[in-house]
Amino acid sequence: MHFAAIKPHDVANGPGVRVSLFVSGCHHACPGCFNPEAWSFAYGESFGEPQVRQILSALAPDYIRGLSLLGGEPLHPLNRAAVLKLVRQVRKHHPRKDIWCYTGYDFERELLPESTADPILRQLLEQIDVLVDGRFVEAKKNLNIRFRGSENQRVLNLRASLVAERGVPAEGDDQAY
Repeated sequence: MHFAAIKPHDVANGPGVRVSLFVSGCHHACPGCFNPEAWSFAYGESFGEPQVRQILSALAPDYIRGLSLLGGEPLHPLNRAAVLKLVRQVRKHHPRKDIWCYTGYDFERELLPESTADPILRQLLEQIDVLVDGRFVEAKKNLNIRFRGSENQRVLNLRASLVAERGVPAEGDDQAY
């Protein structure tokens, strides 16, 4: 897997101060995407143990709330194994930090059915707390909504969604996202 960037202090991609990993590679190619350079699976640098250590170290301070995974497409089949390895390390070393994942895939139509045939995807989904799903739709772009680029995207409580086998909205500290 390649990655485009690691942001050790991000306040835009989930609640609180977060560490964000922007993975490379995406086939969705959404018109108006904010990160089209990361569509290439070869963009950026190779992701490995030094980056895992960097992320784990960046997550250590108490004021860091969690990890956000973005892209590119973190849930693309070519990225899943490396992302799963990372989130397992985050769970091991920082069990109280939350993990958010942004994906262009639709939870019910694409991820849930595929997760029954792909054990790596299923294990990865089980490690994620909040999933922001759906492709970016430029005609539905809205700068006034939190943690999403377009109105069709949803912020889901992934654990509850896996149990219910349908998207269950996540709720924030004081309001629904």
